[in-house]
Amino acid sequence: MENNGGVLIYENPLEKPEDIQGFRMEGQAEIAFENGCMRMENALPDGLGQKANYVLWCPEVFPADLRIEWEFRPLTDRGLCILFFAATGTEGRDLFDETLAKRTGEYPQYHSGDINAFHVSYFRRKEPDERALHTCNLRKSRGFHLVAQGADPIPGAEDARDFYRLTVTKAAERVAFAVNGLEVFSYVDDGTAYGPRLGAGRIGFRQLAPLKACYRNLRVYRL
Repeated sequence: MENNGGVLIYENPLEKPEDIQGFRMEGQAEIAFENGCMRMENALPDGLGQKANYVLWCPEVFPADLRIEWEFRPLTDRGLCILFFAATGTEGRDLFDETLAKRTGEYPQYHSGDINAFHVSYFRRKEPDERALHTCNLRKSRGFHLVAQGADPIPGAEDARDFYRLTVTKAAERVAFAVNGLEVFSYVDDGTAYGPRLGAGRIGFRQLAPLKACYRNLRVYRL
């Protein structure tokens, strides 16, 4: 199926337990399925800090040039969400290679460990400065490289009465992020400043305690 020049290569409604069969959880989370969507929240107390956070990886390896779409709705206001994409192990290893250090949801393992990835953070409401000024950030790893930033148009949970359609586009040197078709930021990767351009890899959803949020209709298009 083609969409805006792309070919649909993966579709997952995220509406029942069978839809995430084969997904990998790093850290601990409570996942429920209700009203046609997947709801995630932390299983460990928020007071544990980074240990209470987690990442849910899709098992598929996706091509370098792609568009990722998913729908998101916050149920509470404090927390943060990230989508990892183009994620691989360092030194040409698979993301799930057993020689990589074990990952348990703690952030430094992902931005300064032995994986390479882009990650876009959105609905950033965890720390006081994030709640005072809502932004979406794009980082390139390995390393904690902030490469793009834009204003976050998603309102607080009380005013988010429906799902928001989020889109990541990665094509050649350009990476962009949009909410309901509104471009939030774009980045041109020269392949030098922060390491070589990233190619094919996996995608994963990261969520910070104590946020509760719903996801549905994950689609990936090859560009």
